[in-house]
Amino acid sequence: MKILVINCGSSSIKFQLIDSASLFCLYKGNVEIPPESASKNAYHKGIKSITNLLLKEKAIHNLDEIKFIGHRVVHGGEKYKKPTLISAPVIKEIRSLYRLAPLHNPANLEGILACKKTFKKAKQIAVFDTAFYSSIPEKAYLYALPYSLYKKEGIRRYGFHGTNHEYVTYEALKTLKKDGYKNAKIVSCHMGNGISVTASINGKAVDTSMGFTPLEGIPMGTRSGDIDPAIPIYLIKNGKTAEQVDYLLNHESGLKGICGKSNMKEIWEMALHGNSKAKLSAKLAMEVLSYKISKYIGSYAAAMNGIDAIIFTGGMGEKAYYLRTMICKNLAFLGAKIDEKKNRANEETLICDKKGDLYIFVIPANEEKMIAKHILSFT
Repeated sequence: MKILVINCGSSSIKFQLIDSASLFCLYKGNVEIPPESASKNAYHKGIKSITNLLLKEKAIHNLDEIKFIGHRVVHGGEKYKKPTLISAPVIKEIRSLYRLAPLHNPANLEGILACKKTFKKAKQIAVFDTAFYSSIPEKAYLYALPYSLYKKEGIRRYGFHGTNHEYVTYEALKTLKKDGYKNAKIVSCHMGNGISVTASINGKAVDTSMGFTPLEGIPMGTRSGDIDPAIPIYLIKNGKTAEQVDYLLNHESGLKGICGKSNMKEIWEMALHGNSKAKLSAKLAMEVLSYKISKYIGSYAAAMNGIDAIIFTGGMGEKAYYLRTMICKNLAFLGAKIDEKKNRANEETLICDKKGDLYIFVIPANEEKMIAKHILSFT
């Protein structure tokens, strides 16, 4: 049986065709959605081009071969805590959550509607990014605001990148359980243009760095991460509009705000080969980033009363060996020790030195495989 996994974003549709028996990826690709045409029509055309490609490449012979379609949906609010068969009420609920994920849920829903129209016999399953965090206790997800804002407005920590955090944690647990760990305490670091750090015990999330929105937590490519909440108020009182501040925090801050670049490969090149001013700003951006990630990992070690493993994932987490070195140097007190030969090879899964006390993994992100795994519970 074949499973099609669809991941609709604001500018692209990523997809994988997966064999249900082996969870092996049979075919994958990416269809660009130009921002100026990111409408209902654009997603229907995108799904149509995916089906045409799968048929042309003989990955499938007809559309009926695909029995299940898994959709990544970023926000499920508090209601959806597990993968859910898509129905009219579910579609209505995803639409109602636009206010909490205005950049993601509309694109996710357009992909669902396009697939329902194209694959009339396939079962459509929604896998929510926020679902992995349903196990986080109230003391970790609640903000110190009037409780009525949580009850009436749903203002709380939700967390994001949950599907990939779940996947890499699941993969790491295979090794840890084999080595006798029953309740492994893991911190996973998803490091791409968006960055989040999640603490889990035996595969259940207990805390995470992103909050009500993906803006909270670690400084990212263009997002500020944690700041004094009085700063936006100060900027608005001194002449900026709320829209300008929102744009500044989401698109002009983070690594870009510090050194002018948001791409870590470019920042690394600037640190090595830029002029003296560029080198200093690039190194500062890397130091701020590694410091904040180390700080979160250390706080989660305190929250869990220990830590057994650290996972690096996402484009930056998988490729930027120098950042992994900087982060783990800050965590030497926890017993984090990297084998630099393995670390620089960028091919190893387990990069810890045998003399260290922690497992240190590099696990490639694979949300699609996790979504396919969830869909097997519906077969």
